Amino acid sequence: MKHFLELASVPTGELHELLQLALRLKAEWKAGGNSPLLQGKTLGMIFLKPSLRTRVSFEMAMKHLGGGAIMLGPQEIGLGVRESIPDVARVLSGYVDGIMARVFDHKDVVQLAQYAAVPVINGLSDGYHPCQALGDMLTIHEHFGTLEGLRLAFVGDGNNVAASLALACAHFGVSFSIATPEGYEIQRPVREQAYDIAGRNGSILEMRTRPQIAVAEADVVYTDTWVSMGQEAEAAERAGEFDAYQVNGELLRQAKSQAIVMHCLPAHRGDEITDAVMDGPQSRVFQQAENRMHAQKAILARLLA
Repeated sequence: MKHFLELASVPTGELHELLQLALRLKAEWKAGGNSPLLQGKTLGMIFLKPSLRTRVSFEMAMKHLGGGAIMLGPQEIGLGVRESIPDVARVLSGYVDGIMARVFDHKDVVQLAQYAAVPVINGLSDGYHPCQALGDMLTIHEHFGTLEGLRLAFVGDGNNVAASLALACAHFGVSFSIATPEGYEIQRPVREQAYDIAGRNGSILEMRTRPQIAVAEADVVYTDTWVSMGQEAEAAERAGEFDAYQVNGELLRQAKSQAIVMHCLPAHRGDEITDAVMDGPQSRVFQQAENRMHAQKAILARLLA
């Protein structure tokens, strides 16, 4: 594994190894601190979108492992505008040991990887959010002690988070059921990749329109914002389309009684999820947020150490 851009191209065995490494690194940190695996290493972090979790989790992950990180905002680079993506990739490769990019167009992070001489990590693109999905698998594994045979239901937009979750579940033997309004499904190429991987790992992938059916007997109920960054002009239209897709107490009762609730954040409370659910006893939302850091430690250690 040279880069970490999306989950379809990562072998299943390598993802399982990353998860086990994340579990070990988190346990090590909780027991007193991580070994300085990345001492003397620096991560260059490109941000075209605002960030809370991505920036802080990557920066702290590097710090915990003995390295450092440099943030580069949109005004500093003007990726693809002020300076071409190949030129940025080549220049940064001479300065830093790895590049993490949080971008709009997935093709931008692919092009960075094409021209960089150092590993490139997709911190988020409009197509995929692989770091989030690996952190989510860590959270689910911590709670249930396993992943195989579990059922995850995603309710809402078939966006980048849903796409990466479908692929992650397929790799880890978790059955994945998603309920979206018509026209908001996960894109066909990703669905086909997920079906193929799921078939090799004994998991099931189901596309639904009714949330109640998707959530029935689920071990994990997952949602995300209905309006992602860059879709603000569609907010009013989407609100009407997604009104029946709120994760609330009534919907949660369709899942297993011991089901947990997840959200990748930021949350629009009162829209896709209610306060009662997000702050309730079944919520693992903030443990999930912390686990971004520990999952990303595994990715960084694998690529940079």
